[in-house]
Amino acid sequence: MIKALIVDDELKARNILQHYLVSFMPEVTEIQLADSVDAATEILKTFKPGIVFLDVEMPHKNGFDFLLQIKDPEFDVIFTTAYNQYAIQAIRFSALDYLLKPVDPDELKAAVTRHTEKKDSAVQKNELYNNLKENIGKQDVKDFTLAVPSNEGVYFFKIDEILWLEADSSYTIIHLTGRKPFIASKTLKHFEEMLDEFHFIRTHRSHVVNRKHITRISNDNGFVILTDGSKVEISRRKKDEVLQELNLR
Repeated sequence: MIKALIVDDELKARNILQHYLVSFMPEVTEIQLADSVDAATEILKTFKPGIVFLDVEMPHKNGFDFLLQIKDPEFDVIFTTAYNQYAIQAIRFSALDYLLKPVDPDELKAAVTRHTEKKDSAVQKNELYNNLKENIGKQDVKDFTLAVPSNEGVYFFKIDEILWLEADSSYTIIHLTGRKPFIASKTLKHFEEMLDEFHFIRTHRSHVVNRKHITRISNDNGFVILTDGSKVEISRRKKDEVLQELNLR
C-alpha cells in the first residue's frame, strides 16, 4: 500500500497522472494533489506519502525549490519533466528517478515498481537528495558530482576522477583516480549514455575510457595507457575509431 502526492501546476497533467495511478496501480491506495510547492508543503503537514511525483518546471517555486525546503524527506521523489537536459542530468547524476512528459503508463508502472523494490536507507536517500541540491546550484553540468549507489554505500566523485568504466555482466566496475575500483549495479550502457557529452571513448565492448586520462597508445595500437599507468584494451573493431577520436589517424 502506497500513498502518493502529485505536485504539478498543470491541471491536465495532475489529472492524467492520477488517472494512470488509479487505473493501473492498485498498490497506490491514496492520492493527494497539489498545484504548487506551497500547497504541497501544506499537505505534507498531515499527509505522509511514500512517493511524491514532482514536476520540475513550475512558476514561482519549482520542483527543486520544493526539495530544497524539505529537511530530511522520508518519501521517494519521482520527478516529472518535459525534456530539460540540465534538469535531467542533475537528477540522473544523483541516482534519482524521473519520468518524461507526457508520462507513459508503462514507464510510470516501472517507476513505481522501482520504488517498491528500493532498499535505500534513510541516510542513503538523504545523501542522494543532498547531492542533487548541490548539483542544481552549479552553473555547469561538468561540475556536477556523480552519485553511484553500490552494495558498500554511495560513492560520490567528479567526472574527471573517472579513469575508465568496465562492463561486468549487467554491472559496471568503475575505476577512479586514487581510489580502489567499485562495482555499480548499472550497465555500462547506462553510464555511457549519461557521460556521452563528456567525450568518453568506447575502446572495446567492455571498456569506456575517459579521454582526459589517456596519455598515449601502445606501440601495437592494442591498448590506451592512462595517467595512472593502467592499460585498457582496444578491440580490433574499435581501433580505427579510437585512433580517429584521438586525432592519430
